[in-house]
Amino acid sequence: MSFLFVTAWFTVKSERRIFLDTFNLGDRHSKMLCLRQVCLFTLRHYQARTLCSDLLLSQIRGCTHEDEVFSLVGRNKARLSEKHVGIALNTLWQLQKKRPFLSRTSGYVRNHSEFLTLCILAENKVEHMQDEAIVDTLYSILRLSVEDHIAKVFFTEAWKRLERLSLPALSKFALCLCKQDRHFSPVLGQVAHIVDMKLDSIQDIRILSVLMVSISEVITESFRDRLLHKAEQLLGEKDEVHFNSARRILQFLQNVKLKYHPLLEKCNRIFLESASHLDIHSISHIFGLYEQLGFDNAEFRLIAKQLLSEAVDDCYDPGTFAKLFFSLGPMAGSQVRERLLVTAVHMAEEFSSHQVLMILKTMQKMKCRNSHLLKKMASVLHKHLDSCHALQLVKLTQYLVALHCQDLELFSKLKMLLLGYLKSSVIPADTAAIIRVLAMLPSFQVEEMIINKAAAVLPQCQLHHLNCIATALVKWNHHGQLHWQNSSELCAKLLQKLNDCGFQRLQKANSLNLLLEELSYVNGEWFEEVLNEETLAMCQRFLDQITWANVLPLSFFLIKSDHRCPALFDRIASVTVENIDKIPPSEIYFILFLFAALNYDPPDNEEFFKSCIQHLTSNLSHLETYHLVLLGHVLAMAGYFPPVLITAIFNVSFLSKLDAQLKVLPDTVKQRVHSSLMKLNRAVCLECPEFHIPWFHEPYCQRVFHNRMSRINPQRRHIHRMLTEILGGRHYSRTSVLTPYYYEIDFECVLDVNKKPLSYMAQHIPLDGVGGIHLRHDIKDEGRKALPPGAQRIALEFLDSKAFSKDYSRHLKGEPAVKKRHLEMLGYRVAQIPHFEWNSMVLSTKGEQLEYLRQQLYGIQ
Repeated sequence: MSFLFVTAWFTVKSERRIFLDTFNLGDRHSKMLCLRQVCLFTLRHYQARTLCSDLLLSQIRGCTHEDEVFSLVGRNKARLSEKHVGIALNTLWQLQKKRPFLSRTSGYVRNHSEFLTLCILAENKVEHMQDEAIVDTLYSILRLSVEDHIAKVFFTEAWKRLERLSLPALSKFALCLCKQDRHFSPVLGQVAHIVDMKLDSIQDIRILSVLMVSISEVITESFRDRLLHKAEQLLGEKDEVHFNSARRILQFLQNVKLKYHPLLEKCNRIFLESASHLDIHSISHIFGLYEQLGFDNAEFRLIAKQLLSEAVDDCYDPGTFAKLFFSLGPMAGSQVRERLLVTAVHMAEEFSSHQVLMILKTMQKMKCRNSHLLKKMASVLHKHLDSCHALQLVKLTQYLVALHCQDLELFSKLKMLLLGYLKSSVIPADTAAIIRVLAMLPSFQVEEMIINKAAAVLPQCQLHHLNCIATALVKWNHHGQLHWQNSSELCAKLLQKLNDCGFQRLQKANSLNLLLEELSYVNGEWFEEVLNEETLAMCQRFLDQITWANVLPLSFFLIKSDHRCPALFDRIASVTVENIDKIPPSEIYFILFLFAALNYDPPDNEEFFKSCIQHLTSNLSHLETYHLVLLGHVLAMAGYFPPVLITAIFNVSFLSKLDAQLKVLPDTVKQRVHSSLMKLNRAVCLECPEFHIPWFHEPYCQRVFHNRMSRINPQRRHIHRMLTEILGGRHYSRTSVLTPYYYEIDFECVLDVNKKPLSYMAQHIPLDGVGGIHLRHDIKDEGRKALPPGAQRIALEFLDSKAFSKDYSRHLKGEPAVKKRHLEMLGYRVAQIPHFEWNSMVLSTKGEQLEYLRQQLYGIQ
C-alpha cells in the first residue's frame, strides 16, 4: 500500500474513534464539541477520500482495456462515487470506439458481472451527478446498448436539468433523444426552443450540426431558414470543418426535404478537401444523401471512385461490401465491375435482407442483369422474407421485376406476404405502394379484397397515392386480370371514385408549395388524362404565390405536363428576372429549358434571356462541367450563343475534363450530355461560323444512327406512296435522308425552276434500298452536288404528337422548330405536315390528301 493510502487510512481510523467518544458527553458544551468534531471528521474524511478518489479517477481514465476498468471497479466497489461510475462507463465506450466496428466487444462488456455493478451504481447515484456527467453517461449507456430502464432514468434526470445544460451537453442530449427514436418527443420541442433562444451564441459548427439534425422534425419554416443561414455563416468562417459536420448538414437538408444549393456546394467542397479521411461507410452515406437530395458532383465521384477502387480487394465484411457495391458499382469500369459481381456472388449467403436490397437496387442502376448473381440474391431472399417489413417487400418486388427475375416461387411468397400486409395496412401511402407493386407481379390474379381496400383509403390519399392505385387498376383491367363476378362494375366505380378524390384533393389545396410537393412524385397516364388541366388551372389560381423559391418545382411540373400556359410562363419569367441573384445558377438551366423546349417567348423575352445569361456567365466557375454543355444546348435551342460560354466549352482542356467526368456519371446523364454536346456543336457550326468551331461529331452521329431503328411507320409509308404518285415515280423522291450534320428528314425531292421534279437517277445519286425505307449513311459519297440554277430542295417532315405541346394551341416545340431553322440554313425549303391536319376530317379522302400534299410541295396557298 502506498504512503498516501496508509496516511489516509490512519487518519480515518483516528477521527472515527474521537467521533464515537464524543457521543458519550451529555451536557450542552459536550454536544457542541461533538458537533465540531463531526464537522472536522467529515471535512478531513472528505479531503482524504478526495485525494484517494482523484488517484482512482486517473487510474480509470488511464485504462487501455475493458478488463482493467472492471478490475478497478471490482476492487473498489465500496468507494466508487458518482464521478467514478460516470467516468468508468465513458471509458468503456471510448475503448470500444477506438476499435474498428467489426472488432468491438460490446457483447462481452454488457455480459460482464462488473458491468452490471456499474449500471446499478449509476442508476442509484444519478441524482448526485453533475449536469454534463449525466449527459455523457447517458450517451455511453446508449452506445453500449444498456437496458432501456437505466437509460430512461438518466433521460428523466437530464430532462429535469435541460435549461441548465451547456450547448455541448445540450447537443449531446439531443443526439441521445434521436438515438432512442424520440424524433417527435416534446422534449425535443423544448430543445428546439432553447436552440432558438441561443442560436446567435452558437459558434461551433459541430454543435450546431448535431442540434440541427436532432430538432429537424419539430421546427417551423422560419426557424429552419435561420438555422440554414447560421450554418452557412459558420461554414464560411471556419478554415477546417470535419466532414462529419458537413454530412450532418446534408442529413438536415434531407430531413427537411430542401435542396439548398449554397450549403450543398459548401459541404461538397469540404468532402473534396477531406477525401483522404473518407472511408467506404462515409462515402456510401454521402452518395445516399446526394441521391435523396437530387444533387450530384462529378469531381466528388471521381475521387470516390479512386478511393473505392483501391478498397475492392480488402473488403471482406458483407455490410461494408454492400455499401462498396452501392457506391462503386454504377461508375466502375468493366474490370472492377466484374470483380464486384464475382465477390457479391461469393458473399451472397452472408447478406442480410437490407444488404440484398442494396445490391438489387444497385444492379438496377447499373442495368446489370447478371443471371448468376440475380439467382443468388433470390435464393438468399427466401430465408429473409418473413423478417422484412412492408416497404422493404415493396422495394424488393420492384427491383426483382425490373431485373427480370425468373424465380416464380419467390414471387409467390412475395405476393402472399404483400397481401397479408395489405389486409392489415391502415396507412394510405403503404396501401397505395403495395397495390402498385402487386400490379407488377407476373400472372397476378386480382382479389376483390384489393379493390375494396383501395376504395377504403382513397379519401385519405395524396395525388401520388391516387396515381399509384389508378395505374395498377388500369393495368389489371387492360390485361383482363379482374375475374370475379361484377368485377367490371366494381372497377368502374373505383375509377370514378379515384377521379372524384383527385378533383377534391386539388380543390382543397390552399398552398402552391404544398401542391407542388405532391406533384413532384406524380406521373402517368391517369393523372395526365384526368387531372392535368385541372392542376394547371389550380396553379394559375396561386399565381401570386409564385416566388423565386418555388419557380424550380413549378418549372419541373410544367416541363412534365408538356403544356404551354402563358399566365404561368409569364409569371415565372418575371419572378426570375426580379430575383435572378437569389436563384442558384444550376437551377436556371431548368427554367430556361421550360421556355426553350416548349418554344415560348415571354413578353420581355430579351430581358429574360439577357438576365439569365448574365447570371450564368458570371458564375461559370460554380457550375459542373457537364452543366455548361446542357446550358449551352438549351440556350442554342432558343437562339442564344453567349461567346463566354461557347469558348469555355469548345476547347481541348474543357473537353478532356468533360470526357473524364462522363465516365463516372450515370448512363442517362452521360447520354444526355453527349447528345446535347453534339446538338450544340451543330448549332454553333450552322448559326455562328464566326466562332470557327469545327464539326467533330461525325463519328458519334454514325454510331448513334447505326444503333437505332428506322422511324418509318405505316403513316409515312402511305405519304411516300402518294408523293410517288404526285411526282410521277419513285426516282423523284428519297426517304429517311441524312443531311449534312446528321439531320434525318422523312422525304426529300428537288424541284427545278419551273417546279418540275428532278430525277435522282439522272443526278447519279443512289436511291434507297428495296421499298425506299432505309436510313442512309453515304453522305460524303453523295457529294451534295450543286443544283441547277433556280432549283430547290424540298424537305417534307411528318410531325407526330411529340412535336407539339399538349395544350389546345398545338404549338410547335423547340426541337422541331430548331430543326426547321437549320434545314433552311442547309438550303432546304421545309414543309411540315402536322399529324392533326393529316388525320383530320378535312383530309378524309385520298383526293383531299393528294391536294394537301401538292400544296405543301409546290407552296400553293
